[in-house]
Amino acid sequence: GSVSGKYVPDQSPWTLTEMQVDFAFPCATQNEIDKNGASLLMKNGCMGVFEGANLPVTADGQDVFRSDRTFVYIPGKAANAGGVGVSGLEMSQNASRTYWKKEKVDEMLKEMMAEIYEQMTDAAGEDGTLEQGCNRAGFLKVANALKELGWVY
Repeated sequence: GSVSGKYVPDQSPWTLTEMQVDFAFPCATQNEIDKNGASLLMKNGCMGVFEGANLPVTADGQDVFRSDRTFVYIPGKAANAGGVGVSGLEMSQNASRTYWKKEKVDEMLKEMMAEIYEQMTDAAGEDGTLEQGCNRAGFLKVANALKELGWVY
């Protein structure tokens, strides 16, 4: 397919009625896709949203996405984890005074994201969505850490 873009002053991309995308990647600000924007995306054939920012979809917008179980909605804690992960790799390089070629970093990032996807699908089970799996996996990770620290029994 082709890739194109158009700047429209004083408009959010999620309010443009003519915009048709297969997938959306909101990566700028909090609360940028509301209920109306979410409804418009789905009406125009969007099949999924992958958050690249912290909470770019409002609670009402999330409810719209959840209304169709075939719609793929991945919260930022999973979809945006690659940036945090690569930042950690960069800190490791700096601390050990080493240098990794971009191909090695890319390979490590792919492994990291594949592991996150596996955790999401495992936690979702047969009847859950990827969003539910993401939230369950995140909760279990925190709960296990608290248990290992002896803060919960």
